[in-house]
Amino acid sequence: MQTPYPNPISPTKTRIGWIGIGVMGAAMATRLLSAGYSLSIYARTPSKALDLQSKGALLVNSVLQLAQTSDIVFTMVGHPSDVRQNVLDENGILQGLNPGGVIVDTTSSHPALARDIFIAARAKGCWAVDAPVSGGDIGARDGKLAIFGGGDEGVVNWLLPLFQVLGKVTYVGEAGCGQSCKIANQFAISANLLGLSEGLVFAERAGLDMKKFVEAVRGGGAWSMAMELFAERMIGRDFRPGGFAEYMVKDLGMGVDVVEEGEDERVVVLPGAALTKQLFSAMVANGDGKFGNQGLISVIERLNGK
Repeated sequence: MQTPYPNPISPTKTRIGWIGIGVMGAAMATRLLSAGYSLSIYARTPSKALDLQSKGALLVNSVLQLAQTSDIVFTMVGHPSDVRQNVLDENGILQGLNPGGVIVDTTSSHPALARDIFIAARAKGCWAVDAPVSGGDIGARDGKLAIFGGGDEGVVNWLLPLFQVLGKVTYVGEAGCGQSCKIANQFAISANLLGLSEGLVFAERAGLDMKKFVEAVRGGGAWSMAMELFAERMIGRDFRPGGFAEYMVKDLGMGVDVVEEGEDERVVVLPGAALTKQLFSAMVANGDGKFGNQGLISVIERLNGK
């Protein structure tokens, strides 16, 4: 049998496995199904797979079975510990994936873990790409995600037919670099969300119509993708999640809290990221960890007695 990589990816031949069918994962998997790809899924709660099954996905009984019957396995799970369990543990993906198979981890995870997975995959004749994404549920639904590709550049390019269904991939470097890029992305978006939250709260307190405020700054220097995606949701108190606030705490923490592997030279002083982590942590403490990231405005409102 020919190995999956480097043979061309094709909807009629390439078997795709998917683990993680939450808000983001389900939307991304749906796009691949709509593009004509054969998709097998594993779900800890099988009832959550019913919608994808109705669209043609095959539900399997275990991670091991998924890996054994897939050429490429995507993961979109919650935490680095979930990634490690699904990929590296006994009966995980690497136990079943055939030589030449490729793991694509789209979870926001730790760069060091991405490097460990890459090394373990190569030891088994497989490949691993860390490819976390940005763009939220709307980007996932519309195929407009920003995808940060880390690992072997040839493998990332080989995956282009799939990435192009999901959004736009940028190759950012060796294994772990995709995850580092996502962490840096989270620093930027969290600062944007904080500025937007404070701008809206101030505008309302000053007597402005918040929708007119947003329209007034559209196209100016303050405008951002954060405003495009989240301003109306914030004004309308729509805190349904694209990504959970508790995951933002996790993402920011990977940059500001932990130094692993003795990499002291990589430590960066990040006062803004430390502040936004505290504010998102306050969301979690307030019981709002399952809100979307746009719920950050609720913390600013609480601080202002609303």
